[in-house]
Amino acid sequence: MVRRPLCILCLLVMTGLFLLDLLSGGELVRGNPLPDQVQKWMEEQSEVTVCGVVQKSVDTEFSQSVWLKDACLICSSGRSGQEERISIKNTVVYLKEETRLPAGTTVYVSGTPQRPETARNPGGFDSRQYYACRHVYYLLKKAVVLKKSRSYSRYGQFILDFQEKCAEILEKTAGEAAPVFAAIVLGDKTGLSPELRMRYQQAGIVHILAISGLHISLLGMGLYSLLKKAGLGIWPAGMLSLTLMLQYGMMTGGSVSTMRAVCMFLLHVGARILGRIYDPMTALAAAALLLLLESPAYLYDSGFLLSFGAVLGVGTAAPALMGLLGIKNNFWKSLLSSVSVQLATLPVSLWAFGEVSLPGLLLNLLVLPSVGVVLASGVAAVLIGFFSLQAAGAAILPGRILLAVYEKLCAAVGKIPFCTWIGGQPEAWQVLAYYGILLLTLCAGNFAARIRREKDHTESPEEARNAGYILLRLKSAGCLALAGGILLLGRHPSPYLSITCLDVGQGDGIVIETPAGEHYLVDGGSSSQSSLGQYCLLPYLKSQGISRLQGIFISHTDSDHISGVLELLGFIEKGLTTLRVDCLLLPEWTEPPQAWTELAQAAQRAGVQVRTGNEGDRVLSGETVFSLLTPEAGAAGSDVNEEGMVLEISWGSFTGLLTGDIGEETESVLLEKEVLSDVDFLKVGHHGSRYSSGSAFLEKILPEVSVISCSDTNLYGHPSPETVQRLSQAGSHVEYTMKSGAVTVFTDGVRMWVKRFLD
Repeated sequence: MVRRPLCILCLLVMTGLFLLDLLSGGELVRGNPLPDQVQKWMEEQSEVTVCGVVQKSVDTEFSQSVWLKDACLICSSGRSGQEERISIKNTVVYLKEETRLPAGTTVYVSGTPQRPETARNPGGFDSRQYYACRHVYYLLKKAVVLKKSRSYSRYGQFILDFQEKCAEILEKTAGEAAPVFAAIVLGDKTGLSPELRMRYQQAGIVHILAISGLHISLLGMGLYSLLKKAGLGIWPAGMLSLTLMLQYGMMTGGSVSTMRAVCMFLLHVGARILGRIYDPMTALAAAALLLLLESPAYLYDSGFLLSFGAVLGVGTAAPALMGLLGIKNNFWKSLLSSVSVQLATLPVSLWAFGEVSLPGLLLNLLVLPSVGVVLASGVAAVLIGFFSLQAAGAAILPGRILLAVYEKLCAAVGKIPFCTWIGGQPEAWQVLAYYGILLLTLCAGNFAARIRREKDHTESPEEARNAGYILLRLKSAGCLALAGGILLLGRHPSPYLSITCLDVGQGDGIVIETPAGEHYLVDGGSSSQSSLGQYCLLPYLKSQGISRLQGIFISHTDSDHISGVLELLGFIEKGLTTLRVDCLLLPEWTEPPQAWTELAQAAQRAGVQVRTGNEGDRVLSGETVFSLLTPEAGAAGSDVNEEGMVLEISWGSFTGLLTGDIGEETESVLLEKEVLSDVDFLKVGHHGSRYSSGSAFLEKILPEVSVISCSDTNLYGHPSPETVQRLSQAGSHVEYTMKSGAVTVFTDGVRMWVKRFLD
């Protein structure tokens, strides 16, 4: 490390950025760098005018999104006609009507400003962080083009048209595999189905779907060698290959992994041109510094950390571990390189995805040597396709066969019961402890390598024997330390009972963890968010290290309570997740609706036991008791809201009440039966509807904390001001998922704490 000053500088810069960001409360690196007055003005306006230069335009299913660079806010226009412009960096505009906007066009657009959404639940995708890496701090929704320039960048538009033509050739020649080829060759992942992404992620080979160092090195070095064989010298071949690979990196989207690979390739070829020695670790540090100086927000970007961590794993961890274990066989070296990448990036993978693939260690040994064939056949098909689609179809055939094999392997992996380890997001102290253990192990590996070299040259049997004892102890201690570090990352013990009301928009989704270490889901649906299971429920469960749900309670079968549950059951049926569910508990109705039947059938197909329950039934989890207060025995299920399941949770002196979507009618029935008592926590019925949580009901239960789950854009007027007032009059502290994101209530059986995710 001392001989690599650039590596030390990179480490110091990253540490400095982290500490400064920590001291600034997360505003220096992850925050909005625009002046406070500009931010305040933007967030107060219902409509603003922005001027910028078109970088690219993408047609989506519902609108046309236009990326503008060098965007300026047009605040006013004085009598002189000169405009007052304030830079807002870059922005993304969503147009109401489709408009042809070539790259390089200067446009004036008017629309509603909106900050990108931050994650609203643990494990959720942070759009604000994603856009911050690209210097986008505001989006313009429902925008219209006021005027545009006639001039544009002919070269920039040529690149976009060329990419579009390449995608068209792949679509015509690759058949169903076209989206995968588009991702591997062009960096365009928009056509990939969610199911395919999940299969590749589960198999541990999702990285092949992104432009990475492997792609750049194969194409770049292949091009460089080809140009040299064609008779060009080192300088012409090097400069031409550098130029083309830089343009290729920009054409494929300029992702962080692509630009890291392009930077390292530039330095590699530059070293050859100048006759200098190429050091991968120095090149890696240089690439990291360039990216961080361009956008410090990359410091928290999972793509940045995984891309650079993987190279560090191969360049530093693998040699040290080989020295520790004394591995010389090529197969075991390859396997250990794969393991080293996983070890170096394990905390980042768990932080980003909550899980890691176990078969991926072996599967990568099969996939990585052959993915070059897929890439080469895709590139060849694109180039040949400009002249003959029939010949291009023949050129792409080897790649299609390999992709079919990959898909079969992914499907086979999905059938393995524990093919992924759901370890959950580690805490900061766990990450530091893990990397400390890993660093000590790598130091031990380097020390072991030195002992081996001395042992090989010693002529004393006694010294050789002592060296063998030391090596055995180092190997055992290193392996045990690494195993302990991995187990430490996945350890999430809690002595509390926790109830988490997820922000699912307009709907309900509640996850309960008992002190016995069991987990239950109560409802899981939304009428305002699509794909809730994939983008909310499953990421949350993974982030918490929850690989098994002992039960799913369904209060009633409206879509805003079951849509995500149906998704989860479908994923389990198809083998797209290792999450396991023991039991689905439905309300016991004599004439259940079609949605009830469909949900029960989905559970059966997923291998989940289906049970029904009504008033008086109980479910035990250690000392925690789940008691069903409704539905009444013999309820038909004709009114799913009023005949839904009301669940009481008790542990120690704590009592919580989950009321589904019941209204005052069912509340009156519960009051008449005298089954209600004081509660500490209330999940407010029917998303805070004015027809729920009546005065008599609240005066009886007197909840200390109440949570309302609803969307801030719902059309029902939830929560009703009258309901909020009644809750306040009952002495209840009210929390809202639409304001605070996920809201978690913790209790030790006596005391109670509230945690808001967006705090």
